[in-house]
Parts: sequence; C-alpha cells; structure tokens
Amino acid sequence: MSSVICRAVAGLVIAAVILPPISRAREIERREAAAALHVSGDEIVDANGTPLQLDGVNRSGAEYMCVGGWSVFDGPSNATSIEKIAAWHVNVVRIPLNEDCWLGINGIDPRFSGARYRSAIGRYVSRLESAGMDVILDLHWNAPRRQVATGQRVMPDASHGPAFWRSVAEMFGADPAVVFDLYNEPHDVSWRCWRDGCVVHDDGSWKAVGMQRLVDVVRNTGATNVIMVGGLGWSGDLTGWRRSEPNDPLGQLVASWHIYSFGTCTEPTCWDTNLVSLRGVAPVVIGEFGEADCRHGFVDKLMAWADQQQGNVGLGYLAWTWDVAPTCDGPTLITSYDGTPTTYGIGVRDHFTDRFPAPA
Repeated sequence: MSSVICRAVAGLVIAAVILPPISRAREIERREAAAALHVSGDEIVDANGTPLQLDGVNRSGAEYMCVGGWSVFDGPSNATSIEKIAAWHVNVVRIPLNEDCWLGINGIDPRFSGARYRSAIGRYVSRLESAGMDVILDLHWNAPRRQVATGQRVMPDASHGPAFWRSVAEMFGADPAVVFDLYNEPHDVSWRCWRDGCVVHDDGSWKAVGMQRLVDVVRNTGATNVIMVGGLGWSGDLTGWRRSEPNDPLGQLVASWHIYSFGTCTEPTCWDTNLVSLRGVAPVVIGEFGEADCRHGFVDKLMAWADQQQGNVGLGYLAWTWDVAPTCDGPTLITSYDGTPTTYGIGVRDHFTDRFPAPA
C-alpha cells in the first residue's frame, strides 16, 4: 500500500514497549497453535495435507514507525490486542517491515532498529502464532545505498535486499508457520527485471535485485518456508508471473496479488484474466485488498468471487489495514484497537465471521 497512507496513519502514535532481546531458539520456536504451511500444486496446505484458505489482515506500522523515531509498532502489540484481531476469525496476519530498521542501518534510532526491532518482531510473531494465526513477513519499505527507507521503491534494492532476506530467513527458517513475502509492490519495470534485476532510475540510478536472487538467498540459508512473490503493476498484474516465475528448488512459491477499488483491475473479468494462467501452477493469495470509499460493496464482491476460485477452498485474501486512522478511506479497518470496525471494516469482519470458523 502507498507510503502516503502509512504516513497519515503514523500521526496517531501509541508507543510500544521495546522488550529485551530473546534467544534465536525462542524466536524460531514452533507454536503448536499455528498451522505449518506448505505448497502442494496450486494450493496451500497444512502439515496433514489439508488445503487452507489464508484469510486475514495486514498489521501495518512496523514499516514506518521506526523511521520516525517513534516506536516499532503503531498501536499495541500485546496478547490482548492480538485477541481483538483473532475475534474477526482471522487465520493469518501480514506484517510489513522496513529493511533499514531490520538491519539497523542508515542512522535509524537504535532504540527502534537492529536487534531491538528484530526482537520486537520476533515476539509479535510468537504471540500471533500462539493465538492460532500464521504470519506473513513482507519487505515493504526500502531504499538503496545510504538513502533512508522512507517508502517503497519500484523494486527491492541490491544494496540491502539480499542482506535483509538472509537475516529474516536465518531467524525464521525453522518456523513453517511464517511465510516470506519478498517485496510489497514491484512496479514500472519489465518482467525480465522483475526476475533477474536491472538498473532502475527511481530517485537516482541504482541496482534493483531480482526475485530469483532473493529466492536463492532464502534457500541458501536452509530455510524451507513458503515464499510469496508479488507481480508487477503494484502487485496488481499477474499476467506475466508464470512466464517469468523464479526457480525454487523446493517448489514453494505463491503468487501475491493486490486488488483495490481504486486500482486498474476492479471487475471479475479482469480478475479472471489474471488468474487463468496460474491455475494448476501455483497458489494465489491476495496479499492486500481494500476499498477507499468508506463502504464495503467492492470488497463484498471481491471476497465472494475469491471464495469460488482456484483449488478446493478458494483464494486467500488479507485486508488492508488493521490500523487506526482519522478516516476509513485509508482503507482502514478499525476506529479503535479494541476491534471496533469502520464501515469498510464491517464488511470484512462480517464476511470473515460468517464464512470462517473461529481459530481454535
């Protein structure tokens, strides 16, 4: 989602407590409540081979709060706040991350970056899993060389992207309840660049790293996690995904797709066009979706369509965003961290609670 919306949300700051570092073994410990995930054909399945529809929310904040020197999270990250998310019958939460904050580089306040940032994210992942939810970790904000990561670029940068994913994979590579989303919204490059990298001209000339290199970096750590790879057009275009698919020796790739009411693909005919080439090839998860008119007619239609698609259980989808903002047109799901929904959020909550059983 755009950095403009995130910065607007950042105006409402509720400080999070930075906890002391914990051991690597503790951070990657499997939580029995969260499902171990695996790709089988064009479906995501659990450890028993049962197909799963991943449906949830994006928990934005960790991509921008640290850059401002405010905190790691925007709003609470404790067990009580997670219970409010789970009450919507969510089974997965996507956490957007900032590469500078994760790596502790480019002058980010050390109270909210480096080891402390990683520790805070690790603890939050553990809490989510303990509550029965799987987790998607997403590289959301980045910047090349010594530029500060204050937003998303056209592609992940070769300066820090490989180091970021090497570190994340080393930390969570033993946890099959964690999915890696390689880059939030690639855009304005060719499919060849998307796969193999290239020099881009986005606030100066710099080298973008391709998705193949990032898949290789993750696998070279020994990590076996499911990997999501967003398409082009701000992850709204999957039409070239199959033709340009990176090679994963483990066959654990998922196509990540973003669909918004204000995007360029807003009708079932367009959705069908994007999906057709991936049937039988790879699972598809709508990693972000939303509606910016403070209504829920568009998302009602999208979720109903997705429920009838690929595989035995339909496409998974994650709403943007579980964050509090002055208005619901962010699009923002809640008016309070107690889970009170916006008008848009009512549509998402009611669909989740009507269709999906509550987490165990």
